Amino acid sequence: MEYFLELFLGGLTRGSIYALIALGYTMVYGIIELINFAHGEIYMIGAFTALIVSGVLTLLGWNALAIIVIASIVAVIYSAAYGYTIEKIAYKPLRNAPRLSALISAIGMSLFLQNYVLLAQTSDFLPFPELIPEFGFLEPYSNFIRSSELVIFAVTAAVMLGLTFLIKFTRIGKAMRATAQDKMMASLVGIDVNRVISVTFIVGSATAAIGGVLIASHIGQLNYYIGFIAGIKAFVAAVLGGIGSIPGAVLGSLVLGWTESFFTGYVSSDYEDVFAFLFLVLILIFRPAGILGRSETEKV
Repeated sequence: MEYFLELFLGGLTRGSIYALIALGYTMVYGIIELINFAHGEIYMIGAFTALIVSGVLTLLGWNALAIIVIASIVAVIYSAAYGYTIEKIAYKPLRNAPRLSALISAIGMSLFLQNYVLLAQTSDFLPFPELIPEFGFLEPYSNFIRSSELVIFAVTAAVMLGLTFLIKFTRIGKAMRATAQDKMMASLVGIDVNRVISVTFIVGSATAAIGGVLIASHIGQLNYYIGFIAGIKAFVAAVLGGIGSIPGAVLGSLVLGWTESFFTGYVSSDYEDVFAFLFLVLILIFRPAGILGRSETEKV
């Protein structure tokens, strides 16, 4: 039972991090039907930004709680700026081009950002300080859960609820929904479609940055390649849950996290990725739109 609980919480941690990245994928796809394959690199850049900021603040003698708060805020702002810039440079000029052109541009931007960080930093894994303090009330359960895991769960839930509120009850959220439904009609009723798309990239990049900071603090290390693997897994999770759906992105991420955790725990860790993608294939065979996705009939 203890081993099962350990695997369950481990899968919940993985799934929560995947969810913070998958939310960006699903928001961008819901608005412009584009898979932003550079999104994983935004997650990685957020983690590196937090590492640099935390290093500077540590030298200045700041305490751990203040460091992680300030580092997270700077990482979110910096990553959001990257997301905005990427949209303007790599995607906006190709908005009316064939989808293959935008897809190639997204992959090219992903490779560019990987190599940019590789040259600016190093190919080695760098240590990341454990900035999340241990909570005293968790001490009796320290064999099962760490404070960093609890923070990851709580932040993921808060981000999902915040995005749901943003999209359903705010003016920009209504504009997002209108743009996702029909960009031309949205522009005709006075919605600035370009602004809506930019805001979507900014918000998605911010959530990815939060995930990067949390997982780096939890694991205690990072390198330039963490964004590629996490980005692919998060994309799988978004498709699994039903891409375009915020609850679907979170549900798909949790399902993927638990699948990886239990299969690697009870079968073999050598086939972690195999199990994850096999599960995706099975879901798509029996439910192509994903767990919470809706199948759409195209009229001709």
